[in-house]
Amino acid sequence: MSNWSEVVALEDIPRLGSRVVKTDTVNIAVFRTASDEVFAMKDECPHKQGPLSQGIVHGTSVTCPLHNWKIDLASGEALGPDEGCTNVFPVKIENGMVFIDFKMAVAA
Repeated sequence: MSNWSEVVALEDIPRLGSRVVKTDTVNIAVFRTASDEVFAMKDECPHKQGPLSQGIVHGTSVTCPLHNWKIDLASGEALGPDEGCTNVFPVKIENGMVFIDFKMAVAA
C-alpha cells in the first residue's frame, strides 16, 4: 500500500539541483535532472555520509561533494569502481507537485 505525500513544487527544484525534505528520521534529497526527471534518495552518500543534496547532478547521477563518488539517482547504487548504496524513494509528479512515497523506500 502506498502513502504518497506532497513535498515540493517541481518549479521549486532547480534543474540539475535538489531540495531537502526533512522527516523525523531521515533527510531526503529530491533531485531534478535537465530533462525534468525527479528522483528522491536518502541525503547520505554510502561512503562517508556526505550530503548528496549538495552534489553535482549530471545525467541521472549525482556526484558526492566530499569524495566525488557518483551515485545513480534511480537505484541509489554507487557507480564503479566504488561500491555501496543509499535508500531511494518512489516519486511522482501530479499537477506540477512532487510526491514521495515514504513507506516504500528501497533499502540500501
